[in-house]
Amino acid sequence: MRVLKCADTGVLVEVSDLSQVIALGTALEAAPLPGVADVVPAARTVLLRLEPGADPARVAEAVTALPLTSGGSRSVGETVTIPVHYDGQDLDDIAGLTGLSPREVVRAHTAATWTVAFCGFAPGFGYMVGDDPRLNVPRRGEARTRVPKGSVALAGEFTGVYPRSSPGGWQLLGRTDAVVWDLERDPPGLLRPGVRVRFEEVS
Repeated sequence: MRVLKCADTGVLVEVSDLSQVIALGTALEAAPLPGVADVVPAARTVLLRLEPGADPARVAEAVTALPLTSGGSRSVGETVTIPVHYDGQDLDDIAGLTGLSPREVVRAHTAATWTVAFCGFAPGFGYMVGDDPRLNVPRRGEARTRVPKGSVALAGEFTGVYPRSSPGGWQLLGRTDAVVWDLERDPPGLLRPGVRVRFEEVS
């Protein structure tokens, strides 16, 4: 773990892998640090946004003293269910990459418990990690110039839902009508770090 000052209002914690990001998030959830206004996880870092007047050096010292449990997971909090039509353009390719049949891919995706590890790429895009390693597939060799809003996709160890139409190189598994980003909602993002997600097949 490496702790760096980030301008005058933040502390950036660099860790070795995603499991440590999740472990640090768990520790900060269990024991919030004085002076920390917001915790922003990413793939290999956790940014701590500080309250006005907070001492970055003191916060950095407190972070390094936190006990981290390897592979730890967040306490069970909010769980959302996302209905999916599993008719994605890449479903057959995903089956070939995993050695499963298309129906087995769907069963694996709906049976897994997914947790939002961090958000990025676009507002409302949650990078979700699951508990079935068979669904770890590479990105497409060539990105699409337009992926439709609501597309449910896989790439590496993650699954995600595209909150709006955009370019993208993930493997398309299906589509959902669930709105994952809505500025009229509080909070706007349905998929936030720590939220558990279950996918449900609909016809």
